[in-house]
Amino acid sequence: MTSLSVGKIIRSMMMADASIKTKATKVFPVVTDKANLPYIAYRRAGIEPKPFKGGNADTVTVEVLVFTADYESGVELAEDVRRVLDCQQGEIDGLTMRSCTLADGEEAYQDDAYVQKLVFTIKA
Repeated sequence: MTSLSVGKIIRSMMMADASIKTKATKVFPVVTDKANLPYIAYRRAGIEPKPFKGGNADTVTVEVLVFTADYESGVELAEDVRRVLDCQQGEIDGLTMRSCTLADGEEAYQDDAYVQKLVFTIKA
């Protein structure tokens, strides 16, 4: 596996956290149109390949979107996501995430849901 699969690590880490599991109905890759609030969606938003002799050391940008019915619970769930992912490492199926750092964030309201967007920079 390559850094294109880093979403597997992100999802696994979020699903392993008891607080996120109790607050979010589901964690989806990319997007879904059949979810009940609150839920989390994540997507790979960019990749910067860094080839070197014997492999790659890519930098991947991943967006994590938290959708909730009210603002306060959205911020609370976003805080949980940050706690689970920021400054962390992980591994799954031979793919190693050497670092994951919060790079940016914003909030919005769309389609009757509050949205907390967290952007992470991942070294894989």
